[in-house]
Amino acid sequence: MSDVDIDDVDRAILYALQEDARNMSSGDIAERTETSDSTVRKRIRRLESDEVIKGYSAEVDYQRSGYPLRMLLFCTASIPERGDRIPEILAIDGVVSVQELVTGDRNLLVTAIGETDEDITPVAQELLEMGLTVADEVLVRSHETTPFEQFGPGTDPENGDSHSSR
Repeated sequence: MSDVDIDDVDRAILYALQEDARNMSSGDIAERTETSDSTVRKRIRRLESDEVIKGYSAEVDYQRSGYPLRMLLFCTASIPERGDRIPEILAIDGVVSVQELVTGDRNLLVTAIGETDEDITPVAQELLEMGLTVADEVLVRSHETTPFEQFGPGTDPENGDSHSSR
């Protein structure tokens, strides 16, 4: 169960923002949800204050912008400190994300971006100097995302069924 109560209107708002937050006005979302513009704005503010919406960012095609290397570095940190290490790892030049993994020996997934191998190698070196073990490195060709379907129209989050089949 979640920490925050999310209803169908909230899910529709989240789905719309995941589709295109930059070009999706509260009025557009209000039409989709059959609510008012002010209701959507209030809901968005609540979702932000509850940290369901953690922020807004541009989806950058690093390859097209001159940084063709996307490296995933699977690391191991001691379990008690793995989450505490994330801000320090994010401060490394070239690192764009860190994910804390809760199963397996590899418990941190670091994503680094670079133009050449010389850009990525120092990232791995800094991770080692922090006392982390770099268990594996994977070069990624592409990375695409899509809105989470359980927030989409016609989905019942309780059982994954379409609302129309009830």
